[in-house]
Amino acid sequence: MTDATHAPNIDNLVETCPNCSQREVLIYPRFERLWHWSQAASIMILMFTGLGMNGFHDLMPFELAVRLHTLVALALLLLWVFATFWLFTTGTYKVFLPRMMGLTRVARFYAYGVFKGEHHPYQKSLTQRLNPLQALAYSMLKTVIFPLVWGSGLLYLTYNFWETLPNAPFWLEVVANVHLAVAWFVAGFVILHIYLLTIGHSFREGVRPMIKGTETVALTPEQEAYLSRHETWRLVK
Repeated sequence: MTDATHAPNIDNLVETCPNCSQREVLIYPRFERLWHWSQAASIMILMFTGLGMNGFHDLMPFELAVRLHTLVALALLLLWVFATFWLFTTGTYKVFLPRMMGLTRVARFYAYGVFKGEHHPYQKSLTQRLNPLQALAYSMLKTVIFPLVWGSGLLYLTYNFWETLPNAPFWLEVVANVHLAVAWFVAGFVILHIYLLTIGHSFREGVRPMIKGTETVALTPEQEAYLSRHETWRLVK
């Protein structure tokens, strides 16, 4: 029997769907999973080589670190071009649009409620798998942080093309510091992201959806009927 003191209160859930059923559904297609893990591996390599280039370790020769950092960054940038095209052509970009409804409640959960054993206030759905705080964080990452990383990195890489401009050495230092500061922000985001994967469940359960592509979400009767008839391959029996 479920302990009533630990049962989730449906009235406190964000964006609830009382008539929905909980089903395990394929919501992360292969390309999105490939993009996610390729990006994760690339960021780890960029962090490792970047730390070496800035003197935090000597596990790799400086020249090799620079070359590997540059090649991986350009490959990741190319992947981002394809991913951005895919996001907009499939309409998946809507998942990352920030919204204010429930934002404060979800933020309170991560800051306070999780330490009190409270249940997560967000109910994932087929069309919106990200809670309001996740959507805001990812939208800022994709529209502000990553463009700053790419822009500053490309400016630094192409310094030979603009070194004759007035005060070029000063601006090169500005570009380098911006690139380094934003890189530290990305590193912090990665650490926080990994930590949040352990909240409320095991780390293994946290990463499983991005490996198998499936996750338990709320389905309306109409959505479940449509999937059962037209996209049965998305439903996990």
